[in-house]
Amino acid sequence: MVSIQNWMRCSPAWIFFCFCCLPLLLLALPMPPKGARVAPASHSCRLRKISFQQSYIRNRTYTLAKLASLSDQDTDNRLIGQQLYINVQETNRCYVMKRVIEIIVNEVLLSVTSNRYPYIHEVAQFLAALSTELSGCKFSGHREHVEKNLEEMKDKIKQLGVSGKNKAIGELDLLFDYLENACTEAPKKTVTSKGGNKRKN
Repeated sequence: MVSIQNWMRCSPAWIFFCFCCLPLLLLALPMPPKGARVAPASHSCRLRKISFQQSYIRNRTYTLAKLASLSDQDTDNRLIGQQLYINVQETNRCYVMKRVIEIIVNEVLLSVTSNRYPYIHEVAQFLAALSTELSGCKFSGHREHVEKNLEEMKDKIKQLGVSGKNKAIGELDLLFDYLENACTEAPKKTVTSKGGNKRKN
């Protein structure tokens, strides 16, 4: 009987709290800005450093790139470089490189039938595996600039025809370095362009 009386005395206070105070407290909580996107989990846009420390695949990638670049006389165009990052936040660079390797693998490496490129299938498999590992890497924000930069790269390859594919293969060493810099948590290293100019990624 005492407990019932105590409950009856307390219940009006609880009712007042639940119906008046609690909604006000909930409204006071900070809300995310309208249109905000959830940033991807950091691990989904990260590759293991050990993937790039395998001398076997690194040597084959660089050898393949060097061989192709010997017949690349076009010094006016560049496919892999800082132009891919124009108006792109640093946190989205790994996503950009994921898209780049998808393009290079599907539209260049897997379409080449010539025997003039040694190790091309091994390098294609390696890059495809990295692309799969980055499958959960999502872009945060507006993608208009990224799509524009990627389309410009694809258009250059198509316009140059066979020479464009050869150029893309000749820049696989740059792709390897840019991908490593963008998608691993290792200290950023200097990437040397084909013209000898050094850029920090």
